[in-house]
Amino acid sequence: MSTIFDYLTWRGDLDFSQSPLNPVDNIILCQIAYLPFDGIVPGPDEQAEISAKDAVQILYQKMQDKDERAKLQFLFKEDVTLVGVLRDANRFGNCRLRGYVNHIDTDKEIQFSALCVNTGDGSHFIAYRGTDVTFVGWKENFNMSFSEVVPAQLAAVDYLAEMAKKIKGPLRLGGHSKGGNLAVYAASQCGKKIQRRVTAIYSNDAPGFHESVIAGEGFAAIKERIYAFIPQSSVVGMLLEHGSTYKTIKSSESGLLQHEQYTWEVTHNDMVYVDDVTQGSRFVDKTLKDWIASLDNTHRAQFIEALYTILCASQAKTIPELERSWPKSAARMLQSLGDIGEPAKNIIKTSLAALFHAARNNIDTLLQKK
Repeated sequence: MSTIFDYLTWRGDLDFSQSPLNPVDNIILCQIAYLPFDGIVPGPDEQAEISAKDAVQILYQKMQDKDERAKLQFLFKEDVTLVGVLRDANRFGNCRLRGYVNHIDTDKEIQFSALCVNTGDGSHFIAYRGTDVTFVGWKENFNMSFSEVVPAQLAAVDYLAEMAKKIKGPLRLGGHSKGGNLAVYAASQCGKKIQRRVTAIYSNDAPGFHESVIAGEGFAAIKERIYAFIPQSSVVGMLLEHGSTYKTIKSSESGLLQHEQYTWEVTHNDMVYVDDVTQGSRFVDKTLKDWIASLDNTHRAQFIEALYTILCASQAKTIPELERSWPKSAARMLQSLGDIGEPAKNIIKTSLAALFHAARNNIDTLLQKK
C-alpha cells in the first residue's frame, strides 16, 4: 500500500503549475491545517505570508526544544513526520501560507481553526481544521445533531468572506472531519460573488448537515462542485445528511482508525477507490440515523449536555488529559452522576435505551449481501 508519504516522494519535486492539484493534494493540504502554526503563520488580519517550507522549519526547530515541544499539540502522531517531510517537498514547501486562526472558546462552545494556502497556480486553497482533542470541539460536533447551525460554521463563513477580500482568483475549499463540513457550509452560505470564485469543495470523511442546509438554495448552487471522500468503514462521514454523492477510499486500517487520512491508500495522482462502504459502516449509519430520528431536538440537546457535564466533572479539558489522569478523572465523573439530578439521569437512560433499540432493529444490515 502507498500513503501520502509515498506520494510526497513521487511528486514532491513538482509544483502545482507542473502537475495540477489532485485529490491526494487535497488531503495533504487539509492535514497541513492540523499543524500547530500558532505564532508562526500570519493571522487573517495581516497581509503577510510565509512559505510553507519556512513555516515547517520554524515548527521543526520548536520541536527540538524540550520546553517548546511541550507546548505543541499534535493531533495525529504522523503529523510529526509530516513536518520533516514537508521541509524537502517543493510541491508544498513553495506554497505560501497566511490567515492562520486557531480559536477555542469553551463558554461559546466553539473550536475553529483554518489556514489559507497560495498554491502557486493562480488559486488559493482554504483548509478548515477538523475537530481537535478538546471536549468543547467534540461537543460542538454533537450539537450538529439538533442545531441548524453551530458557531464554527458561522465562523467558517466569516473566514471565507474575510479571506476572499484579501486574495484574488479562484478558490478551493477543503477540510477533514468537521473541517470538511465547514468547507461545504461556508461555500453554501457565502455571497454569490464569492460562490462564483469557488471551483471545488473537498469534504474528507466529514459529517453532514441539518436538513434545512441541504434544502437551501446556497447548497444547490455548489452541490456539483463538492468532492466527498469517505473510507470503507466510515462512521463520521456517514453522520447526518449530505445531499451529495461520495467516493469510497481504501484504507490500510480498520474501524474508526480509518478516519485518519494517513491510512488512506493513494496512487501517483489519485486515491485508491473501492466499490462501497462495509456492512459494518452501513449498520452504524442506519443505527445512528434511526436513533437520532427517534429523539426530538430537545431530547438530543439534553442528552449531549448531560454527557458533557459528566466529562467536565473530570476537570480535564482534552482527551489526552483525561487519559493521563484516568483514575482520578473516572472517580470525579462517577461522583458527578450523583449530582446531575434525576431528570438528567432519566434523559441518559432513555437515550441509551433508544440507541440499543435502533441497533437491535438494524442488526440484519450486518447480514445482508451488498
